Amino acid sequence: MLSKDRMTDNTKTFTELFSELEHYDEDKQRKKIGETNEIIDGMNEEEFESVFTEEPFNKMHEMIEEKKMSMENAILLLKHAGYSNVLKNVWDPCFNLSSLGKKFKKMAEEEEKKEKEKNKRLLIDLCECHIFLSCSFTPELLSICVPCLLNVALNKEENEEIQKEVDLALQPLSNIKYRNFKKELFFNEIKEIIKHHQEHHNLTQLAYQSAWQFLIDRFFKDKDLEIVIVNELHLAREAARELEELMKCIDWKKKEEEMSKEEAKEEFALMRRAKTCAIYFQCCTLWNEEFVKFINSIVQVYRAAKDNHRGISDWCIYSLRNAAKNRVAKVEDLLKSGAIDAVLEEIQQSTFKDKILRKYFHFFMNISERLKEIIDDEVEEAKRKEVKKKSFEKMEENGKRRLYH
Repeated sequence: MLSKDRMTDNTKTFTELFSELEHYDEDKQRKKIGETNEIIDGMNEEEFESVFTEEPFNKMHEMIEEKKMSMENAILLLKHAGYSNVLKNVWDPCFNLSSLGKKFKKMAEEEEKKEKEKNKRLLIDLCECHIFLSCSFTPELLSICVPCLLNVALNKEENEEIQKEVDLALQPLSNIKYRNFKKELFFNEIKEIIKHHQEHHNLTQLAYQSAWQFLIDRFFKDKDLEIVIVNELHLAREAARELEELMKCIDWKKKEEEMSKEEAKEEFALMRRAKTCAIYFQCCTLWNEEFVKFINSIVQVYRAAKDNHRGISDWCIYSLRNAAKNRVAKVEDLLKSGAIDAVLEEIQQSTFKDKILRKYFHFFMNISERLKEIIDDEVEEAKRKEVKKKSFEKMEENGKRRLYH
């Protein structure tokens, strides 16, 4: 845990509550875990990372082994910590390295091997905790957890409790990057989940975004699957709609530290969507008419966020830069959408750090290169037409000579 001089009010309260858990009976402990989870909600990324080191996970393992904490209560705390881990976009391997992480991995593997009396609920809980809280996974663990979570997420039963389970099963999947297993695996399942939501609107924004992030991370630079993402699942249309909806939920005059818990959640959802857009534009090139509105939505978010929410505005600039560099959007679309005007305005009004300034220069360098190509193509086309014209004139002249001789 943290030394006293580095503790904030949140980390101090969390440390005190956590250290007391082993002294309560199961019911009182569950109530105290509820209080602990409320403190976790109020933490920023730095506070969260500072308390969730190996130590508390090892301590929980010790409490479970000594019967001072039930597995149910441990999962209650871990799931909430995992959910916050995704919300706060923390990337830390401590759970993997802890004795509790190793125990959960072994339990999941043993539960999966059972042919009879398999505890499906326990397996789901173990998988959610592990994927929520981890940043690297063995192929063996993924082969257990991903099918397990997708199977939960594929449940189409219209029931409030079932829908909560569907949502929770999808959210950890955003932690699994494309390099972890073959990209073709689970394509049909995640496609079905996304299409079902588009028809029935059954998922929360975070769950829907997690499904998309899992999908895009799978299909890095795969042209065939890119066609499905763009033309069948309508990435640009869906992303534009989400960006516009989320924009309305945020008071852009407030700074990040002034936002309520609910506003912070909306801001995170917008940040994550902007980041996914940047990743898409980095690795894909397919374009259709829906991208004009998509680019315009990114520009609108950028303009709204640039004063008080630089994290969001930076991801918007990455998206625009990648779209220009990777030729997803046509130059005329970047003009129509206001992307070029927005970046010009920002350069004229602001003072930047070198890193930020380079992003803007990269954007205009890419636009400049593409305009030069267009001009070169037009010059070549003009030359081709001139040669063709002269050829016809020459042929016509030769024809007339033959006629008179």
